[in-house]
Amino acid sequence: MDHSTHQPLTPAELTEPNLMDAAIYGPDDEKVGTVAHLHGSGPGGQVIVDVGGFLGIGSKPVAIAVSELNFMRDEDGTVHATTAMTKDQAKALPEHHH
Repeated sequence: MDHSTHQPLTPAELTEPNLMDAAIYGPDDEKVGTVAHLHGSGPGGQVIVDVGGFLGIGSKPVAIAVSELNFMRDEDGTVHATTAMTKDQAKALPEHHH
């Protein structure tokens, strides 16, 4: 997937309704996880990402700073993000408790 052609989200667009269920892709387009919910909004917020598992079973929620993720829209308007973090690095983060 060529993310360079995708439209970055503005800070004002970094809200839970826009980011819910967004896929997070790591290096080599490996899917790291999916956005479960958001704490705060904008660049200072934290995204709670379900990492690993299959269809939500066995996944682990972790908190990742919005500033560590690059949220964008593809040609179809689907919001997703890229990060330098691998799936294994994300899985190693402490589990987020609601």
